[in-house]
Amino acid sequence: MLTDLFSPSVQYTLDIAGIFVFAISGALLAVRKNFDVFGMAVLAEVTALGGGLFRDVMIGDVPPTAFTDLGYFLTPLFATVLVFFLHPEVERITRAVNVFDAAGLGLFCVTGTTKAHDYGLGLTASAALGLATAVGGGVLRDVLAHEVPSLLRWDRDLYAVPAMVGSIMAAVLLRFDSLNGLTSGFAVATAFVLRLLAMHFGWRAPRAWHRRSAAVEEV
Repeated sequence: MLTDLFSPSVQYTLDIAGIFVFAISGALLAVRKNFDVFGMAVLAEVTALGGGLFRDVMIGDVPPTAFTDLGYFLTPLFATVLVFFLHPEVERITRAVNVFDAAGLGLFCVTGTTKAHDYGLGLTASAALGLATAVGGGVLRDVLAHEVPSLLRWDRDLYAVPAMVGSIMAAVLLRFDSLNGLTSGFAVATAFVLRLLAMHFGWRAPRAWHRRSAAVEEV
């Protein structure tokens, strides 16, 4: 089913593009944390490949693609080199990087859901793994950098919710045997646009109802 959505060459190109942008975000966080080049490479690899590795292990697709295709492994290293030498310039185009990151989020939540379903998982589990594919690398990145994961922080723009919407849309389309190149593209675009709107308008998930705690979020 996954190969029916996009041609193999298109799928591969989209995967590499998403991996590259996710890796950029990991390497930039390492720079802000004053990590050395090895730490930058680790955060870049984890951010770019962590979600897909988790999904592949869970569904039994081993060894994961990240270890069988050199392009998947080398792309984050290329991003690390780029950030190592040009991080001031990359920081200046953070908004553009965030736009591509949103596109990767939309793509990975849909392809992750589809791949999990291809391996026999139910629709709910497939959607959950689609979400994990999209946001798992970012969670691992933040944990390794001693940060509260962004998707758990109330003061961050919605990130997991757009991916969740895209995953659920893919699962519903699978349920009605309606997932194809056009409808999957619509699911990807929906997650992408929701993430862009969240960044533009500062949308955040609500906190506990009638919350009385005076605690504030750590910076």
